[in-house]
Amino acid sequence: MVNYYSAMLNLSGKKAVVIGGGAVAARKILTLLEADAEVTVISPELHESIREVFLAKKIIWKQKRFEPDDLQDFFLIIAATNQSAINVQVYESANSQQLINLVDRPDLSNFIVPASLRRGALTISVSTSGASPGLARKIKQDLAKEYDEVYEEYLLFLEQSRKRVIEEVADSTIRRQMLQGLLEPQFLELTRQANYKEREARLLQLLTGGIAP
Repeated sequence: MVNYYSAMLNLSGKKAVVIGGGAVAARKILTLLEADAEVTVISPELHESIREVFLAKKIIWKQKRFEPDDLQDFFLIIAATNQSAINVQVYESANSQQLINLVDRPDLSNFIVPASLRRGALTISVSTSGASPGLARKIKQDLAKEYDEVYEEYLLFLEQSRKRVIEEVADSTIRRQMLQGLLEPQFLELTRQANYKEREARLLQLLTGGIAP
């Protein structure tokens, strides 16, 4: 089994191409767009779920069959057709400097895509290194119950509060203690209750001398 190196890629403005236009390809296209990649799709057909994306000019669709010359100038390649032979042809046409993923052949890919849960700036990724994608999806579903949509607002609060602590507290030891204090359960619970007034009061209390029990 391959020992993968975990990383987060900055694809903003990077050219990515998806070979295939079915349901699997559609999911890949949407996640690439979420990462602000410049996405080109090569496929005779386009899944209905992303036709609106194409009509909104968020992707380039080349309505054609794959040809080896199609891969020039792309930073990242995803082969997501339902024909393994074509996916392998995509692999054989890529150069060693390109990132490539074959949805049905992790052994030929130089990167794989984990199951990811997103809550605003929070990303939790789960991978079984290709051994069982189904298990990775199940773990993601389990995590989604614990880390629900409230975490998006909660993380915004933590980000803004962290900036205030850094700006207002000069002593590094006290600053570290306050940053740890921000992770006390009460702030998450107040966010869950949408009790922002009380949350702000508790934050001010922390900044001026600590958290009340």
